[in-house]
Amino acid sequence: MHKILVLTCLLLPGATWSEVKLTVFNCGELRFSDVTAFGLTHTETDVREMFVPCYLIEHPQGRLLWDSGLPLAVAGQGEMDVPGGGRMIYATSIVEQLAEQGLNPGDIDLLAISHFHFDHVGAANAFAAAQLLIQQTEFDAAFTHPEKFPMFDTSLYPDLHSAPKRLLNGDHDVFGDGLVTIISAPGHTPGHQVLLVRLKNTGPILLSGDLYHFRVTRELKRTPVFNTDADATLKSMDRVEGVIKGSGATLWIEHDMALAKALRLAPAFYD
Repeated sequence: MHKILVLTCLLLPGATWSEVKLTVFNCGELRFSDVTAFGLTHTETDVREMFVPCYLIEHPQGRLLWDSGLPLAVAGQGEMDVPGGGRMIYATSIVEQLAEQGLNPGDIDLLAISHFHFDHVGAANAFAAAQLLIQQTEFDAAFTHPEKFPMFDTSLYPDLHSAPKRLLNGDHDVFGDGLVTIISAPGHTPGHQVLLVRLKNTGPILLSGDLYHFRVTRELKRTPVFNTDADATLKSMDRVEGVIKGSGATLWIEHDMALAKALRLAPAFYD
């Protein structure tokens, strides 16, 4: 593990980080009146809204889409029910938002999903021509025995089964230069992963996936009741906090609405 952590913290020879860009897209919002499923009491947080992001990382060697937001069928339909409780709204699909940037799904070279819950894999089928970067354990859960994981909606990603893919068994340096690194962080789902992006002007950013849903869950180290393995989640939290400390990265909790309101969304970008 120590060799991997060093790799995520050092800029390797030949890397050109001035050309790496990170763009944040609004891929929906979630609203919950009850947060107990997230391992919290109603008095421990007054936050009830969650941001649903998609991220485009542009590197000289290709474009990576990290997480794909709410289901495309939700886009433009107004407020709708979330399966199992809550409400969701999605104004403009990620496909349309990319088109506004002059990009179509075929321009995306790599697709990496933090995990296969519906609010992260909702547009995945649209990017099935891209190479999928997925942990072997997540692939097995999503395609080999999804019946064991009731929160996986297999109707959202069937095209990924036969998509070009790279099955991972741990951390992965995406472009081989230390600038974009997938870090294995299982527990929320069997193959949950987070992403470390090193930007020249902004500094390193770590995208949390659903390692944390709220700021208070990070402070209190709480795990949702629907995580597949609470103990593994806590170990992943410790490991990722070590990566953050070692790299000096800023953690972006992906669902943090307050953070989202402070970020520059597309067409702006971070570099």
